[in-house]
Amino acid sequence: MTTALLSDVGAAAVSVRDVCQAAGVTAPTLYHHFGDKQGLLEAVAAQGFERYLATKQGHGPSADPLADLRAGWDRHVEFGLTHPAFYQLMYGPTGSRTHAAEQQGLQILHAMLVRLAEQGRLSMTPDEAVPVIHAACVGTTLTMLSNPDSPSHRGLSERVRDAIFAAVVTHQYSDDDPATTLSAQAGTLLATLAGQHDLDLSPGERLLLTELLTRWVR
Repeated sequence: MTTALLSDVGAAAVSVRDVCQAAGVTAPTLYHHFGDKQGLLEAVAAQGFERYLATKQGHGPSADPLADLRAGWDRHVEFGLTHPAFYQLMYGPTGSRTHAAEQQGLQILHAMLVRLAEQGRLSMTPDEAVPVIHAACVGTTLTMLSNPDSPSHRGLSERVRDAIFAAVVTHQYSDDDPATTLSAQAGTLLATLAGQHDLDLSPGERLLLTELLTRWVR
């Protein structure tokens, strides 16, 4: 009910009274379950993240993490365009809470990037690459939702995706370029270090090693 109303009038315009009338409940009942309008909207956003996470969990990793990364971007944009009411609540200005399903989705993205880093194919660390890719993908989707029929939006997702990936993903290193080889190998070791928690290193030693490797990656 709430999602249908959001599709018709938007989050800012929908009222508690509208929701109660559509659902056939009284305002005290709604307040009991959700606290207020913001609580209701957060609950709808959480449902959206759960739906989106289900689309990601339905696709296991392939032999090529870059192909997985491209497919993940495309599925994200497709979900937003297919479910605009959910998406605008999930990533629009009305959302305020961090949802568990959202964090799980980012962990899936991080795992793809770790696999790329282990192959020497990232120009930055996975931790740095996650917000770059996520921000670009969300921003692109919201831009397309703001004016779905705009001719300038045709192929926009693909253009932004390819530009971002060109900045984040590198070719596998070659022995012909020692500087590139050192940077890529440092990135590979950094990604491996991030996934290892049982190494015989003190917190200070781990921090120092991480700082040194991060410098070489650049």
